[in-house]
Amino acid sequence: MLKRVFILLVLLSATPAQARQQWTAAQANEWYQQQPWLVGANYIPASAVNTLEMWQDPTFDPGLIDKELELAARVGMNTMRVFLHDLLWDQDPDGFKEKIERFLTIAERHHIRTIFVLFDSCWDPFPRLGAQPPPRPGIHNSRWVQSPGAVTLSDPAQYPRLERYVKGVVGAFAQDPRVLAWDLWNEPDNTNPLSYGSLEPPA
Repeated sequence: MLKRVFILLVLLSATPAQARQQWTAAQANEWYQQQPWLVGANYIPASAVNTLEMWQDPTFDPGLIDKELELAARVGMNTMRVFLHDLLWDQDPDGFKEKIERFLTIAERHHIRTIFVLFDSCWDPFPRLGAQPPPRPGIHNSRWVQSPGAVTLSDPAQYPRLERYVKGVVGAFAQDPRVLAWDLWNEPDNTNPLSYGSLEPPA
């Protein structure tokens, strides 16, 4: 896990104009030795059912985020892994960046650094903006959505917009010390066989 985080950090810690060679193992270990003992969790506010609901205008709740991160800090946490979504960038890049900035400001106030997750292959492969659908009985974690999802993954014409999303988000926060690392893709090989396997694109 730590090796993966090191590699992701190196790959995405610079804007394209500042691109550099991948760190050696020695450089990665030197960076890690400078970090405090990392204690944290995957974070989503209690009021949100998935990453879209966490960040969308009607349901983004900085007050609750502040309260929950205060509690996390009080029990000794100093790191949070937080999921983003490509559809949020497509909808309003500047607004999404402003919300990320607000989140980082709140987290910093509680001495918490963030690992952002750019893509995710877990659960519902058909994400959509707006009000999120109700729970589906018998489907595990039926309200969590993938990014980018089956339709986009099956359409190479959409890949440039995903590139714009990654470069836009990482470019905006690449040098921000409040960001501990970037996780490119959570569980990219997860085909969700029991709940959504028949709906996933091949390979």
